[in-house]
Amino acid sequence: MVAPKRDVLVTGIGLLSSLGEGVEAHREALASAGAPRLDGSSFAPYTVHPLVAVDWSAQIPKKGDQRQMETWQKIGVYAAGLALADAAVPADEATRAGVDMIVAAGGGERDTTVDALVLARAREAGDNGARMNATLSSELRPTLFLAQLSNLLAGNISIVHKVTGSSRTFMGEEGAGISALAVAQARIAAGQSDICLVGSAYNAERKDLLLNYEIAGMLRSGPFAPVFERIADGGEPGLVTGSVGAFLVLEPAEHAEARGARAYARLTRVEGDRGRRDAAALEKRLSRLVEAAGGLDADLVVSGATGLADATRVERDVLAAKAPKAELRAAGERLGHSFETQFIAATALAALDLAGGGHARALVTTVGHSDAEGVAALEAVSNGEAAR
Repeated sequence: MVAPKRDVLVTGIGLLSSLGEGVEAHREALASAGAPRLDGSSFAPYTVHPLVAVDWSAQIPKKGDQRQMETWQKIGVYAAGLALADAAVPADEATRAGVDMIVAAGGGERDTTVDALVLARAREAGDNGARMNATLSSELRPTLFLAQLSNLLAGNISIVHKVTGSSRTFMGEEGAGISALAVAQARIAAGQSDICLVGSAYNAERKDLLLNYEIAGMLRSGPFAPVFERIADGGEPGLVTGSVGAFLVLEPAEHAEARGARAYARLTRVEGDRGRRDAAALEKRLSRLVEAAGGLDADLVVSGATGLADATRVERDVLAAKAPKAELRAAGERLGHSFETQFIAATALAALDLAGGGHARALVTTVGHSDAEGVAALEAVSNGEAAR
């Protein structure tokens, strides 16, 4: 006989962004009518949502651990620590050994000095390929790529926070975050995991990544505008990136009850897909995902929309048709776009709202900048589950 699916609760949230660190800082910032925190000068003409000033020692006590991590890893380790503390998961190794972990990670940070040298030499006459190979072989330190392996974020969380259950790392920008959350939710619902730490981190304050997205013609260089207003300004590219760390603690209702944990929300469904990005194909896929997640019943949508015109226009229209009663918010307006982290961060914001009693049913949507679409459905918890 197949065991019944278990309810999956969000019992811990760790957020680190331009708005601050932790649940209360984000709750207060989101409740205010203030403008987002932006940096339009450091990477002009592009704007980013910069990370708030952080005392890394609060979650990463050892200076040696801090030194061997790049910024994106420190952001993730810090946010993971916030989530574990928020969920009141005891710090002893025996307890943390039972915590599973699923991480969505990028490819690590680059040696931007060498990148700049390669670009400068490429402007000179001659064999660019040979010159590039010679530069890379002589200028890159041999250990660079070993220090940038994507699964090192999970490894550093294990070292610092003693989370030593099963570990999985997904790569693939927005699709990685969608897959990480979907697998975590499904494993807990199926009884394959009793408590899981799932999340991601993104450092937007990197010239190498800004160069990548500018070459693709995706970065917005004009004045900042709300995400859904960027699709009506004559084609100005819409990406405004943000540094974000977002981790959630998920567990079944009976496990949370047994250890006296309180819940923010119930995570009832997570779905993802990908395919051709012409408007008709995207509309069909996204409509199916929103319908399957119960869009008609939602009274809140937290969208991870990029602001890129074509995809964001399709997302807006699908949500208007399939979730007509829902209030529509864009996570990117306050946090910026954070790729691997976007879907999980938007889910955290939705759970925070439900815990505050503002809405009963929420959808989270993410349409990636080039591919991958995801939808999550959340419900407010009952009185018996002691909503925060």
